[in-house]
Amino acid sequence: MSESALRISDLTKDFGGLRAVDSISFQVSEGELVGLIGPNGCGKTTTFNCISGMLQPTSGKIEVLGQDATEMRPDQIQRLGLTRTFQHTWLWREMTVIENLLVPPRDQFKPNPIFALLKPGSRKSEAQRIQDAYEVLDLLEIPHMAHNLTSELSGGQSKLVDIGRALMSVPRFLLLDEPVAGVAGPLAERIFQNLRRLTSDRNIGMLVIEHNMDFILRRDVDRIIVMNEGKVLMEGTPNEIRQNRDVIEAYLGSSGEIQNE
Repeated sequence: MSESALRISDLTKDFGGLRAVDSISFQVSEGELVGLIGPNGCGKTTTFNCISGMLQPTSGKIEVLGQDATEMRPDQIQRLGLTRTFQHTWLWREMTVIENLLVPPRDQFKPNPIFALLKPGSRKSEAQRIQDAYEVLDLLEIPHMAHNLTSELSGGQSKLVDIGRALMSVPRFLLLDEPVAGVAGPLAERIFQNLRRLTSDRNIGMLVIEHNMDFILRRDVDRIIVMNEGKVLMEGTPNEIRQNRDVIEAYLGSSGEIQNE
């Protein structure tokens, strides 16, 4: 049985008098691809920010890969093996795509940047990182963009590079915030297929925010967690979510219907 890669227990986050996340609990196992959905303002991104250490929870517990990460800084959580992307990409715009991918790998410059460059095997390690970066670009189907400045990319292409940077850190768990927003339909489909393969081949756990409910329900995800007004409304398979009247009402109102493929 797969180990729990992420476990959230009674997580609550308040902003003054506003409760953005209200005592939610769920878990994601290693090798599992789980969607996190809900209407705008339901608390999805706040949940991500708490998990990744960007925000400190008001109460509750966050366990990442078996470690209590509730009060850890983002860099400490990243060292555990958790990596995230953001809804709005933060790329280094004066650098090329391949240069953006070569920055995230861990422990490149320890204990001293100068010594790291001079130590035996440094050139071999650098060559391996470059090879790894091109393999990630192949996976995302954008090897032809390797030497483009990221300032020249479209919104969808920037999303792909952001996913590539996350993969370069060799994560054991990924938080992906709307990874295909702005990406054309066929390519978005292939991205999800590649993410699915990564969970199987590398046993990476993934939690994916997707605002487009109809899109995520058609993907090969293991489970979907639905949030509404800061709470977990329900979780289940895509088919169970599609047929749940409470979910439909939360998204579309009492007369709404979710379209089947």
